[in-house]
Amino acid sequence: MMQPLLIAAQRLAEALRAENEALAKLDLSAAAALAGPKKQASDAFAAAFDAASRTGAQTEPRDRARAEELAGRLRDLGVENRRLLERAIDLQSRVIETIAGAARPERPGTYGERGGVREGRPAPISLTSRA
Repeated sequence: MMQPLLIAAQRLAEALRAENEALAKLDLSAAAALAGPKKQASDAFAAAFDAASRTGAQTEPRDRARAEELAGRLRDLGVENRRLLERAIDLQSRVIETIAGAARPERPGTYGERGGVREGRPAPISLTSRA
């Protein structure tokens, strides 16, 4: 029962590695495309772990070494994945703020004293007329 868990762990590690590689290159569209396979691999790993836990799967010495190696690899890949995702989110936020700032319409000025352009709201005025 330990083999399905090890296979699922290997699949999850590969999914994280691929996403990390795309994120490191700031290829956000490729990283987004890998979100589905990463979720599937994560779900498969969780199901295999649950099944191994419920059945009380015994670990043979060769499997134990491989499981420890995969656990360390998953931990490292997960930490790197989080760091790269946070970097991508920060960069994306800055790009959106820059675009939004550039798209903001400029407030037109008004004519002030001596014909100069005055910024901001125009001063209130009053008009009267006699017929």
